[in-house]
Amino acid sequence: MSRHLPRHTFGSIQRQLFPYYFHISSTCAFLNLTLFAMSHPSEKLGEQHTTQIIIFLVCIAAAVLNTQWFGQVASALVAELQLVEQRHGLGQEVGLAGSEPRRQLRASSPGYRQLARSFALYHALSSLCNLLCIVCNGLSLYHLAGQLSAL
Repeated sequence: MSRHLPRHTFGSIQRQLFPYYFHISSTCAFLNLTLFAMSHPSEKLGEQHTTQIIIFLVCIAAAVLNTQWFGQVASALVAELQLVEQRHGLGQEVGLAGSEPRRQLRASSPGYRQLARSFALYHALSSLCNLLCIVCNGLSLYHLAGQLSAL
């Protein structure tokens, strides 16, 4: 979509879809921990099980942070950026085209520059949380695959 739609259209679609994605991610992380806890009695938990629970808790924490904070702030900041860009006739370019006018706007407008920096920070933190969830789920699957022989 980012290569075929105007930047602001693509950004608006992302702002609508990401909250659903973040909520689904949080729900699945919580569901994973719940199912694991229900199938492993606490009196029989070994070191591997404790590690698995920690992985689930880290995944839940990252997903909830993303859902409740980083994702929401990034969405609000991108909406503000789009308003400023619209006032300057920007945002209808497709893909990476038109980055030079935005670069010039950053150079000439301290407010826009600060918004862009804040957005970059929260977008990076949101991406880091998302990546952390993917890694945690991968580790969980690796642990589960290692236990297949016991089934």
